[in-house]
Amino acid sequence: GEAFYVTIPEDQKEARTIVEEFKVLFENEKTTKIGQNLKYDMQILRNYGVMLKGAIFDTMLAHYLIDPETAHNMDVLAENYLNYTPISFSELVGKGKKEKNIRDIDLNLVKDYACEDADITFQLMEKLEPEIKEFNLGKLLHEVEEPLSYVLADMEYEGVKIDEQALSVMSKELEQESLRAQTEIFEIAGQEFNIGSPKQLGEILFDKLKLIEDPKKTKTGQYATGEDILSRLANEHEIASKILEFREYQKLKSTYVDALPKMVSKIDGRVHTDYRQTIAATGRLSSNNPNLQNIPIRTEKGREIRKAFIPRSEEYEILSADYSQIELRIMASFSGDESMTQAFKEGVDIHANTASKVFKVPLDQVESAMRRKAKEVNFGIIYGISAFGLSQNLNISRSEAGEIIEAYFTEFPKVKGYMDDVIEKARKQEYVETILGRRRYLRNINTKNFTMRGFAERNAINAPIQGSAADMIKVAMINVHNWMKQEKLKSKMIMQVHDELVFDAHKSEIDLLTTKVDEFMKTAIQLEVPMEIGLGRGNNWLEAH
Repeated sequence: GEAFYVTIPEDQKEARTIVEEFKVLFENEKTTKIGQNLKYDMQILRNYGVMLKGAIFDTMLAHYLIDPETAHNMDVLAENYLNYTPISFSELVGKGKKEKNIRDIDLNLVKDYACEDADITFQLMEKLEPEIKEFNLGKLLHEVEEPLSYVLADMEYEGVKIDEQALSVMSKELEQESLRAQTEIFEIAGQEFNIGSPKQLGEILFDKLKLIEDPKKTKTGQYATGEDILSRLANEHEIASKILEFREYQKLKSTYVDALPKMVSKIDGRVHTDYRQTIAATGRLSSNNPNLQNIPIRTEKGREIRKAFIPRSEEYEILSADYSQIELRIMASFSGDESMTQAFKEGVDIHANTASKVFKVPLDQVESAMRRKAKEVNFGIIYGISAFGLSQNLNISRSEAGEIIEAYFTEFPKVKGYMDDVIEKARKQEYVETILGRRRYLRNINTKNFTMRGFAERNAINAPIQGSAADMIKVAMINVHNWMKQEKLKSKMIMQVHDELVFDAHKSEIDLLTTKVDEFMKTAIQLEVPMEIGLGRGNNWLEAH
């Protein structure tokens, strides 16, 4: 019911003088700060020489843990928890062309907006805190997610240096490759057309070339020409693989090669992504501008993009550290399967090991085709793959895929037991949990709708594994970051991508950093199965990966 608003003048020097008065409060480690999306506030305060310290209560992060799949913005939370509709920012400043600078708005209106913002956040904390306790989420919130926002704020502040010259060369190469692929597509099609138009593409592939007898159509009656359709046709029809190639070149060029230089900060010449903790329901981080999580890794041209991520100066190298097969190791640990666990403990190639068991051949007689099939099964099982899904991925008959899955479950019975138990438990409580108690609600697990129930069951198997992998790397990030700060290292942690951490490593510290990062990542959360870390260093991210 009571709040205060301190107006800050536009002049940077005057603004700093006022902010300076609050420094003692913000930097007091004994005071808890309550806020909504505090990582943003940390960044703003840092620009004024204030480093937020101490415990925090972040209402956005708290709600994310309570209900990961709904909206976490303050206005929605206020309506749901307080039955109150706050003044929205667009109401205050207007929208589009009519949007005004907040400094031009009547001070009384700004005061009301800002004070309400603070008061609502405080009231939300009072509502969310009991729920956090009730669902046993306190440890996850206060020891993982909130400390992680400090780590991410530092990583975002540091940013990563981009080799604009390399990107410029790459852009020209992709342009030429696109034109080459386009010419080849026109030759096979026997005419020119707009490859970017799904309508024209569908007509060429299915009316003119008749690649398949009964092509799938979209709701609008057009032929479906998505990546999944083309991938299935690619092995038999050259035009489909050429179209996929063409699309890849176009996407790489527009999404990364031409876009990254525009994101470089004029202040320090680096790219500063925005890490988001509350987007993915599994617990994984996502990032924006640029989206680092989507930088392709499967194709050679996609991997080339990583060449453009370089150290900040000649005194540094890029160090990459990533968890090797983390989800399979977690699956082995959760299921308690002796055979898988043993293979990981002995450092045996897990895919060859699976192939040996499924195809009943000695380990040294496993052929590459067998290993490839076993790899698809290993990773597919984590996502609750069906015989149909596996047959699509491997381009084999559904009956052969079914036999492979059956053989897999015969050889690894505890994996099947684990999957059945997880689904059974999920049916009873309508949620699953990760190793640190992160919840994923599965509201359709008991539905009569076969498709929706199947999706929920696959999530029940995968969410605890993928979520525990996310828990693990988050704990590792906090431990590495705290150690680096304590040792006052010149090296910086600069990126997190799925199961990988990337560092700007000072050459004088790289050996120490490599040893300690390996140690912290392996020991973040102790499991029955040991974690393996792939470590690499180089003059760019690709070299280090």
